[in-house]
Amino acid sequence: MPKNVKKPQNSLPKIVVRPAPRLKSRALVQLGHLVFPAAIGRNGRTVIKREGDGKTPITTMNLLYGFHRGERTGTLNTLLTMHRTRRTMLWCDAASDPNYNRLVKTPFKPSHEELQRQDGLYDVCLVLDWNITSRRRNLGSAIFMHMIRPGYEPTAGCVAVHPRDMRRILPFLQKGRKIEVR
Repeated sequence: MPKNVKKPQNSLPKIVVRPAPRLKSRALVQLGHLVFPAAIGRNGRTVIKREGDGKTPITTMNLLYGFHRGERTGTLNTLLTMHRTRRTMLWCDAASDPNYNRLVKTPFKPSHEELQRQDGLYDVCLVLDWNITSRRRNLGSAIFMHMIRPGYEPTAGCVAVHPRDMRRILPFLQKGRKIEVR
């Protein structure tokens, strides 16, 4: 797909995250005929997501926007709005805080995720609409699609793919694109 050409949502191949055989923390991300290995929550998948349960929600989520480490990723080929991360950017995962499941800035004392991580997990981090547009406490926060750890180690509930696979997926993404976890 050429850069900056917006395709109608219904003409794009569906993005499906389905369980991989044998390991509950592994999955396959399918984009049309392309299939990529992925890591998901350390405790597998669930239809009843709770904060801190280590599970990936079984649902269909809209893709909202993303973050990237510009000095590490360079230019990305995507129609999705991508914000360059800064050291001051955090994501609140403290269910008791009014900023729960929202972008916040330092200084911030309640529990949070740093978006400009040193380990590279969030070099590209896509925000999935899990408990964001209609937030409820303790139903889970920070469900992202991001980069894998070595060996496809499990996530806390996100979907993680290899950087080369993320680059292959990005051109097909735009706001509102649906990602279905089965």
